[in-house]
Amino acid sequence: MKKRILYVEDDPNLAFATKDNLEEYDYEVIHAPDGIKALEYFGKDHFDICVLDIMLPKMDGFTLAEKIRNSDSQVPILFLTARALQEDKIKGLKLGADDYITKPFSIEELKLRIDVFLRRSKSEEPLAAKADSSKVGKYTFDFQKLTLAINGSSQNLTFREAEVLKFLAERPDQVIRRDELLKAIWGDDDYFMGRSLDVFISRLRKYLSADPDIKIDNIHGVGFRMRW
Repeated sequence: MKKRILYVEDDPNLAFATKDNLEEYDYEVIHAPDGIKALEYFGKDHFDICVLDIMLPKMDGFTLAEKIRNSDSQVPILFLTARALQEDKIKGLKLGADDYITKPFSIEELKLRIDVFLRRSKSEEPLAAKADSSKVGKYTFDFQKLTLAINGSSQNLTFREAEVLKFLAERPDQVIRRDELLKAIWGDDDYFMGRSLDVFISRLRKYLSADPDIKIDNIHGVGFRMRW
């Protein structure tokens, strides 16, 4: 079955070219020209990933991403936009986006980013013999299902949140260098990615707060250490 992409872009020429190229890679691409139409499509159908512009008519991409994330905590959200300010990127991530590509972009780069998320999508069938849950303090962390559970309650994680948590939890009490973690998860360690990582660390601390023994320490000038 083809993977379905909700693609939101108000430039008709760019939208046509991007949709056409992605369909050549055998994706099913549903294009929406504005935020209102995109939210309407999202409410009616299943999508494996959402690719959103920010500067959209009727409803901007930030608002759209927030509404999508409130409805579905796990669907990957990728911003594809000309707005390159660091503040815009961080704002998008704080609203629940998983990644960010700045225009102009190449179709090959976009496909690579999409493939990374789709390979890990909850819509992928898990391996029957593989148990992918583990204990993190008093929590049960299921990387395959993207959940973090404690005392009968469960927190859904985004892909990036789960990846960061898995990397740290597999190395308890070890000091993990910031550049090592960035390259492992994002494949890059530039300034923006470092700011992005801080957003995800803050989210994880909040999610893990029900177990006071779990700490994610900042090691100044070096990186992080997770302990429980």
